[in-house]
Amino acid sequence: MAKMKMGPKAKNPVKTLKRVLKDVFKGRMIIIAFILLSIIVTSLTTVYASNFIGKFIDSFVEPMVGVINPDWSGAIDALVKYGVVVGISVIFSYLQAYIMVGVSQGSIFKIRNRMFKHLEKLPLSYFDQNAHGSLMSRFSNDTDTLNQLISNGLIHLIQALLTIIVVFLALIRNSWQLTLVVFAFIGITLFSTGTVAKKSSKYFINQQRSLGDVNGFIEEMINGQRVVKVFNYEEKSKKDFDVLNEKLRVAMTQANSWAGSMGPISNNIGNLQYVVLVLVGASLAVGSSGAYTIGALAAFLQLSKSFSNNIGQIANQMNSLLVALAGAERIYELEDVEVEENNGTVTLVNLDKDGNECSEKTGSWGWKITRDIVLNDAFSVKRDIDPELFSEPESVDESEWKVDENGKEYRYVPLKGEVIMKDVDFGYVPDKTVLHDISLYATPGQKIAFVGSTGAGKTTITNLLNRFYNIKDGAITFDGVNIKDIKLEDLRHSLGMILQETNLFTGTIKDNIKYGKLDATDEEVERAAKLANAHDFIMMMPDGYDTLIENNGEGLSQGQRQLLSIARAAIADPPVLVMDEATSSIDTHTEALVQSGMDKLMEGRTVFVIAHRLSTVRNSDAIMVLEKGRIIERGTHDSLIEDEGVYYNLYTGAFELS
Repeated sequence: MAKMKMGPKAKNPVKTLKRVLKDVFKGRMIIIAFILLSIIVTSLTTVYASNFIGKFIDSFVEPMVGVINPDWSGAIDALVKYGVVVGISVIFSYLQAYIMVGVSQGSIFKIRNRMFKHLEKLPLSYFDQNAHGSLMSRFSNDTDTLNQLISNGLIHLIQALLTIIVVFLALIRNSWQLTLVVFAFIGITLFSTGTVAKKSSKYFINQQRSLGDVNGFIEEMINGQRVVKVFNYEEKSKKDFDVLNEKLRVAMTQANSWAGSMGPISNNIGNLQYVVLVLVGASLAVGSSGAYTIGALAAFLQLSKSFSNNIGQIANQMNSLLVALAGAERIYELEDVEVEENNGTVTLVNLDKDGNECSEKTGSWGWKITRDIVLNDAFSVKRDIDPELFSEPESVDESEWKVDENGKEYRYVPLKGEVIMKDVDFGYVPDKTVLHDISLYATPGQKIAFVGSTGAGKTTITNLLNRFYNIKDGAITFDGVNIKDIKLEDLRHSLGMILQETNLFTGTIKDNIKYGKLDATDEEVERAAKLANAHDFIMMMPDGYDTLIENNGEGLSQGQRQLLSIARAAIADPPVLVMDEATSSIDTHTEALVQSGMDKLMEGRTVFVIAHRLSTVRNSDAIMVLEKGRIIERGTHDSLIEDEGVYYNLYTGAFELS
């Protein structure tokens, strides 16, 4: 009756267990009834088998001792009946295991699907605050331990509990004196193994800590192999690994030495219990003048063995249960994270040549807004920033309003790409503002550039446009519509992003380009690749556009990966384009090839550019110079050069971007 080493525990196991049971057995009353019946049959069979041995000895074995040519017909009949009962129990056990495997796999399948769908709806801030390895562990390790619990652990635990109750009643009925002996030895066993477990637990903590250090070091060295080899760090890394590995060896030796002693201790106590039971039971049989028989003693020995084994089973299964519930708790923690706020009602629809909504993809888009949506007065923001603007905004013709079948008034605002930010404050965490009082506007077709040192807030501004994060104060509008009033999927459909870090997915080159437009034709894919000047290198690949990409584009150069990222944005054809250091990973020759395509891609679009190479933003309609989350200068390249401020010093090399 050895105790297992303890794993991580759930904070609220009872609440989590209720949730697991609801997940697994809701709507499965027939299965629940059969499982309970199977457990009862198996438990009763355990007692029946032990009692059968006692009666068989008393009725057939002992009377036949010394008898010449004994009649075994009665014994054979009894064995046949016993075989039938055991056979029924085996069938129930097999069906129970078979059903629970199906139930567990179906439940885990449902849970994984639900987790992934929920994960896709979480805000970007959640991924910033949680390690990716921990998230992946919930899909693998945590679901695996939960699967083990559902498939057999929970059933075995319930069965062991019921069997203990039934066997205990049988023990008392057989001999209360011998039952006291059993309980005395159970107490000795629990005390001994508990003492050893306390000793070993601290060593297991050290083992897990050391194991984490070793795994972390290995991961770090594998990820940094280029640096290791460039700086000839191999020998030093071997020595550092030897130190960590030695600590792990010592910790594992200490932990497993103590844990390994629990088995022998428990077994020897069990053997001693068996001997004492035989001695006490034999004395009862001899001194009871036949009231207590050898068969009854044999039955008791079998029952006591079953009793002890099931207590050990409970100890083992309880640990597995708590570990599995800890995994389930982590799964439910993920599922309970609030999804992105998506309460917007404004949608993006296709418009025909007459400006009406249509189901066909026309390439002309509009925002469908209702009367309750308040449009931003873009004119006032522009005038605040640029006092020389005097033209008033266009008034809305009342005839543009229409009524749907529910009596709700709506109209269409053409998707142009006018972006306004007014008095925006933002912080990634409460009480720590990183953007202060940001106000700017970008009219359709304009190119707005952000420059400044690392951490100035350039990327943060662009992340706010598509609501990767929600602002603290102020407002951001798109064609006069507050982006909080726009459904997230529609807002992001109107925006394209080309990031410094490229992400390519397992699939063909064609599939990766089509991420920007899933229903794109082969002709559209090729046109987008040509626009990004990626077509030539693609055609040099073994299978052209059908070449398989794996491991984030392993085998492609950084420049080639970036070209595919640009092609992906081109095929999406968004009215607003964000380029975050889009050409920083491309050499000057490749950049020259891309620039002409990028210029074509930017025609007629509102473009936000972040670049360290100031030469790439000279032709911007407006350049925003940021420092510590504030816009400290704004203007065209020529006007900022004339002002001889921060931008002038950056451009002439007096200052350098950090």
